[in-house]
Amino acid sequence: MPGSEIAAGTRKARAAETEAALKEAAKRVFGQVGYLRAKITDITAEADRAAGSFYSHFDSKEQLLEALLADMLAEGDRRAAMPDHDPDFSSLQAVRWHVAQFWTFVTGNPAVIIALQQAAMVDEHFARRQLELMAPTLRDLAAHLEYVRAAGGRLPGQPLAVASAIVALMSQYALIWLTDRRPELGPRPTADEAVDMLAGLILHGIMGASAG
Repeated sequence: MPGSEIAAGTRKARAAETEAALKEAAKRVFGQVGYLRAKITDITAEADRAAGSFYSHFDSKEQLLEALLADMLAEGDRRAAMPDHDPDFSSLQAVRWHVAQFWTFVTGNPAVIIALQQAAMVDEHFARRQLELMAPTLRDLAAHLEYVRAAGGRLPGQPLAVASAIVALMSQYALIWLTDRRPELGPRPTADEAVDMLAGLILHGIMGASAG
């Protein structure tokens, strides 16, 4: 019936709005107190929702964090479908494009990235689940490295292992860039300078002498 369909649509819209509010609140709470110290009641209070509303959407804080990671990976997939995406990792321009996209991914979600690290350190099950969610991204990146071999480059390891190392390099340096203000490091590079540096390191690391 039309009336029941409208009511169902309204409930669905409200549920989606609450889920989105909880996710955004979680990001803020993780940024304020850290993932390990964050409580579900902190998140619902920040979202201005009833405490019980959380469990209509997530079974646990870990499941909410998993959903945040899935959202970011989906955004990465959307960006990979853009017309300027070039998978040829023997090209500096292609490598830089990917570094820039990943840089935006990490620096735009620092609280979530740190939360993922914290959760993986204390929860072996979550660490395995995180690797499962990241696996398609790593396989895609490993496929990009086949262009290096075709261009005569010498990968320093198996493609999937090299892809994992590249992601670790980018994510760890992005977090250092965001949080480390030690004076001995000198002036912090701009975002563009950081992306250029990482792109150069990655290209020379995967192409070896062929990078010239």
